Amino acid sequence: MVSAVWNDATIAASDKTVIVDGNHYFPPEAVDHTRLEGSDHSSVCPVKGRARYYHVRVGEECNLNAAWAYPNPTPRAKAIRDHVAFWKGVEVA
Repeated sequence: MVSAVWNDATIAASDKTVIVDGNHYFPPEAVDHTRLEGSDHSSVCPVKGRARYYHVRVGEECNLNAAWAYPNPTPRAKAIRDHVAFWKGVEVA
């Protein structure tokens, strides 16, 4: 089981993550979406497509743009459609 934890809160947990470029992408049903807030930030990967970012909130603490997903990935990255990955201090193990 792989978990994504920040500020002692589990944001996601699954034994069905997809690993791409060293990142664990959690399936949507494994993510606590109440801890995610939409961000205006996005980025483009030539292999995966346009990523949409989320802030991670635990209590009063907010980790800006600490999660991302590919709602419309390229055909090569279709396995991670709507899956969520984490960084910026979110411990994934």
